[in-house]
Amino acid sequence: MSLTTILALMVSSMLIYATPLIFTSIGGTFSERGGIVNVGLEGIMVMGAFSGVVFNLEFAQSFGKATPWLAVLVGGVVGLIFSLIHALATINFRADHVISGTVLNLMAPSLAVFLVKVLYNKGQTDNIQQSFGKFDFPVLSKIPFIGDIFFHSTSLIGYLAIILAFVSWFVLYKTRFGLRLRSVGEHPQAADTLGINVYRMRYYGVMISGFLGGMGGAVYAQSISVNFAPTTILGPGFIALAAMIFGKWNPVGAMLASLFFGLSQSLAVIGGQLPLLSSIPTVYLQIAPYVLTIVVLATFFGQAVAPKADGINYIKSK
Repeated sequence: MSLTTILALMVSSMLIYATPLIFTSIGGTFSERGGIVNVGLEGIMVMGAFSGVVFNLEFAQSFGKATPWLAVLVGGVVGLIFSLIHALATINFRADHVISGTVLNLMAPSLAVFLVKVLYNKGQTDNIQQSFGKFDFPVLSKIPFIGDIFFHSTSLIGYLAIILAFVSWFVLYKTRFGLRLRSVGEHPQAADTLGINVYRMRYYGVMISGFLGGMGGAVYAQSISVNFAPTTILGPGFIALAAMIFGKWNPVGAMLASLFFGLSQSLAVIGGQLPLLSSIPTVYLQIAPYVLTIVVLATFFGQAVAPKADGINYIKSK
């Protein structure tokens, strides 16, 4: 196997596994920049994956190759609606953010499996027929060496996710909306005195996290698992949360961390095809992403500084 083939395989596989993490970690960044800790990203991904697969199965014949893309938007909308539970609990009822997010994580799999049994009378859905395939970039894929690695038989939605990271950075740091969202996550009392509606901005942050997390779940189900089952989403939401922390609550940093975790996940699948990893037992490669998550959190959590009001409920009368 040539060096070009090895690198192309690694990059393509990394993008496939990193894309759901990129969407979800950026969503978590918006929520926590607004002051709401969202550990419910796993549950939001579950609902996005479920709704995306159901939409794909029901409308594949109507929309053809556009079905996965539309299903991602459907998953995002369902994730947004589901995240409103977290927003209502933490913003209006001032519940503990971690407990509220944990409730989402516990509720989502049970609800999704129940709905699958109601709709299909079995524990999991059928495999989808329309999924995200490989994409060749015009012109770019013809570039010697670089084109073969980065732009030939690769993931189009993966590159869109990377672009989204830079767009999100611009929104957070270069727009009035981003300034207001960050202000309510740093010092909500000061933001309130300037006429910023703290509750509304925090709702926006949670809703964006729900939309992007739902999209991440739908992408995962349509590019990796190609169906929905109780085991479809087991861990990527927490890895995305770790990527957000590793990226220091910055969309671009979260994207880079997601690529790192995506590469570690992909090695469990393609490791047997790589000369240096073929001799390593598969089980070690499979647990590597979760070990890396623990190591990263233990190493960098104390060094990464969260928004000052992150996880602190705001009471307007104070």
